[in-house]
Amino acid sequence: MKPRAWMLTVSIFLVVLIIGMFFAYPLLKPAKKLKVYQPSDVNPKLVDESLQNQDADHTIASFSLMNQEGKTITEKNFDNKIYVADFFFATCPSICPIMSANIADLQEKFSDRPEVMFLSHSVTPDIDSVAALAEYGERYGANPEVWMLTTGDKKEIYRLARKSYFAVLDEGDGGVQDFIHTENFILVDTKKRIRGYYDGTSPTDMERLAEEIEILLAESFPAEE
Repeated sequence: MKPRAWMLTVSIFLVVLIIGMFFAYPLLKPAKKLKVYQPSDVNPKLVDESLQNQDADHTIASFSLMNQEGKTITEKNFDNKIYVADFFFATCPSICPIMSANIADLQEKFSDRPEVMFLSHSVTPDIDSVAALAEYGERYGANPEVWMLTTGDKKEIYRLARKSYFAVLDEGDGGVQDFIHTENFILVDTKKRIRGYYDGTSPTDMERLAEEIEILLAESFPAEE
């Protein structure tokens, strides 16, 4: 074979090899897996003292709350669902409007995936009546079948925030003087396990959250991908 023809053959082979590797790499690259958070994985300041050494089997506790339609909802409404939880109050002038607008964007992004839901807990349930939640939901286009804005017993909501979601640093008993305010979004999988924490006011974290919801969808519903 002449040198020029040989060089041309080698060049073609290398180009084909590079193209093949380019397309094969995503197939060979291991799929990203999200961490399953246990109390021992979280900042101890966020974890109730009774749970700090637990390193397995943590799930979100059972609950009973009322949504913006006046319907009682429980953890069963989220069976076999991926959901994002947060804590807000309807009269909040600072971080809550940003957080709610970001949830509205996520609701739109995943509007064709009924497996994805959103659960917002009022931290001022004595003020946030069903009517107030309904008005707030309308402001942000919340679909009550997908995005549930909830009120209920303050002690129960605060216990969820502190002992289930590990969403807040401060301690308290859910009493009259107790108040929590957090920008945390918490991603929960179909088994009620925590799979991620995000700053609900951060555009970068919102991009990451959307990507990690996609990862959970692929993990939880592989036949539909």
